[in-house]
Amino acid sequence: MSVVVGVGMWSIVVILPAVQVDLGLSRSQASLPYVFTMIGYGFGGIVFGRFSDKYGIYKAVLVGIMLISLGYFVASFATGVGLLCLSQGLLIGIGTSTTFAPLIAHVSHWFDRRKGAAVGIIASGQYLSGAIWPTILESGVQDFGWQQTYWFVGFIVLVLALPLSLVLRKVPATDKSLISVVADLDQKGSSFSPTWLIMLLMVSVFCCCIAMSMPQVHMVAFCSDLGLGATIGAKMLSVMLAFGVVSRLGFGWLSDHIGGLKTVVIGVFLQSVGLTLFLFFDTLVSLYVISALFGLFQGGIVPAYALAVREHFPQRVVGERVGMVMMASLLGMAIGGWMPGYLFDLTGGYDFAFLNGLVWNALPLLLIGWLITRIGKVSLSR
Repeated sequence: MSVVVGVGMWSIVVILPAVQVDLGLSRSQASLPYVFTMIGYGFGGIVFGRFSDKYGIYKAVLVGIMLISLGYFVASFATGVGLLCLSQGLLIGIGTSTTFAPLIAHVSHWFDRRKGAAVGIIASGQYLSGAIWPTILESGVQDFGWQQTYWFVGFIVLVLALPLSLVLRKVPATDKSLISVVADLDQKGSSFSPTWLIMLLMVSVFCCCIAMSMPQVHMVAFCSDLGLGATIGAKMLSVMLAFGVVSRLGFGWLSDHIGGLKTVVIGVFLQSVGLTLFLFFDTLVSLYVISALFGLFQGGIVPAYALAVREHFPQRVVGERVGMVMMASLLGMAIGGWMPGYLFDLTGGYDFAFLNGLVWNALPLLLIGWLITRIGKVSLSR
């Protein structure tokens, strides 16, 4: 189901060049629908995280599927960037959010052990979606145009996701092993309150995702500018996200052994390496290799943040707290998706965009590294 619904994260990235040409936009203007998608995705994560805590994940996902399908139908009639932004943000973005943060929080309730692996498997659905959909979407854009392709996507999501959502009707037993983070941190002598902890995690993931989004959002446009073509860019994006699936599974396993916070530090450091490589290589083969490496390096970072929240907060608030962290991450993705377009319009290239990502990526290393030294590894489920 995450693979089907996850198209809401990646479709606007694939059609960005076509939208720019069709609507006569600048690169930064063409990036705005992605910004609205991420804002809606993040806002929806909080709203539906709280909704699912109270009413259950099945109802949340059901509403989300309806919103996504409606969003694609509405967007298919867009003749200007305004309607496209609204449909992407208010309908597609919010709807897609129901199968990420709320679903991750829900699945973690089913496991007393190997929560990291479980979260990694569920989170990998989003990246597996990104590995499958771009090539399909690019073919559709080439053959039918982006508007007709959007109409088809809305229909496919409705037909496939509704029956798949039925597996979520079963409710997990209450996890008795969890205790309040306040008590846990008091036992460790930490001066951190839960409020400060969640704020630090939100700031950190926000900065991390500004850096993360640049290659994901602008890969198709980047390859087009290099003369490789949008089709090659879509394939490179698929490669990146396919290796991101491997990353999420691997980082999930790693989180079970060293904890979510330490896994975040490792992933953020490797992400810096990947961004640096984009500055020095731009040939076809090298970009395929770097795309794969970048997927491996960054794919598991965001689920590791979610697992860190799951380790530090009790079940009754996990859905809302994970939603808050995902909101921060998606705001970072939104701004990080727009910034490269703006810098491209200013400079005519993407070098400054990659450098900008490296600067933002430095702060999470400092914040999470400092946080680890203060509170150590906390694993309330083991």
